[in-house]
Amino acid sequence: MSELQETEGIVISVRNYRESDKLVKIFTSRLGKRMFFIKGSRKSNSNLKAAILPFTMATYITDIKDTGLGFIRDAKDLVHLNQLHTDIFLNAYATYILSLTDIAIEDGVPDPTLFYKVKQLLLEIDSGTDPEILVNIFEVQVLPYFGVAPEWRGCRECGKTTGLFDYSGSYGGLLCQAHWSLDKHRYHASQRAIYFLRLFSIVSMDHLGTIKVKDETKKEIRVVLDMIYDESVGIKLKSKRFIDQMYQWGDLLIDRKPE
Repeated sequence: MSELQETEGIVISVRNYRESDKLVKIFTSRLGKRMFFIKGSRKSNSNLKAAILPFTMATYITDIKDTGLGFIRDAKDLVHLNQLHTDIFLNAYATYILSLTDIAIEDGVPDPTLFYKVKQLLLEIDSGTDPEILVNIFEVQVLPYFGVAPEWRGCRECGKTTGLFDYSGSYGGLLCQAHWSLDKHRYHASQRAIYFLRLFSIVSMDHLGTIKVKDETKKEIRVVLDMIYDESVGIKLKSKRFIDQMYQWGDLLIDRKPE
């Protein structure tokens, strides 16, 4: 038994299947993350060719079956994020966001909140907002999906919310200066990095473009987040390794404005 449903969606990945077909993974607002079979989509005259390009956003008319793959019958209101296709750096950041999304949620589990976050982040990257900061915001806010919920509001030990803080992997969150001695392996992060990580944990998707961060602070934030992901999440994505390699390319990186 099948049912036609209309839903917003974002193309996560596309791969060829047989001689003329494709399998397309789409993160939808109503149906969650699903794999769809697109028959004849590799043919030049396919009316769905433009609707299943990577990073494409659209409203899809889907044919959902109780078991097996779904089907895309039609698509409308297509949005192509052209900068993500033409800029290798922006493409890398967007790919990483979608890769994290793909492993953060199970197939077929609706999550409109996460869908909105991913949609806004990709639109912001395409429009010129600092992609490095957008990725860091997403990394912070998606942590609970991996069973990791750092305490960013204040000290894990006493609840204090003002003053100097550092991050403790052992305590799963911040420790105030009075309790730094509880963890000799705390991260020794700078106060600027801690400030922005706390901000990233609560910032609304509607205010992403207002955050400006210096290059030095970005590096510190990246170190802290890498440590959290290495210690507490334990995933190694190809898209993240590529981004790490980009940081070594030096002068080829996009110029960034200071805070």
